[in-house]
Amino acid sequence: MAIMNVEHAGALRAELNRSGTVLVDYGAPRCGPCRTLLPILEELDEEYADSVSIVKVNCDELPELASEAGVMGLPTVVVYSGGQPVEKLVGLRPKSVYQGVLRKYAAVSSSTS
Repeated sequence: MAIMNVEHAGALRAELNRSGTVLVDYGAPRCGPCRTLLPILEELDEEYADSVSIVKVNCDELPELASEAGVMGLPTVVVYSGGQPVEKLVGLRPKSVYQGVLRKYAAVSSSTS
């Protein structure tokens, strides 16, 4: 599954209402650490393709979504399970940190190396 770029609030809400685990990256194109995070998210998308949806929210274009999620710094990654936020990571972290959080809530697909 490809990383979904949210175009409007309804798209994010629809994705969160689906059953399962959703990782939402709240960031902005102007943010250097946000750009650094993108390849990590792409790798996670491949590793967890069968069990996690990854969604990007541009906080410059959709500040109301950032506000609803309590975003105070960029990037902020929020993991939702069953539509509810279960983990929040503020700032750029090593890939292993994101993997550790996702392991709590989703089964790893067989493509993990």
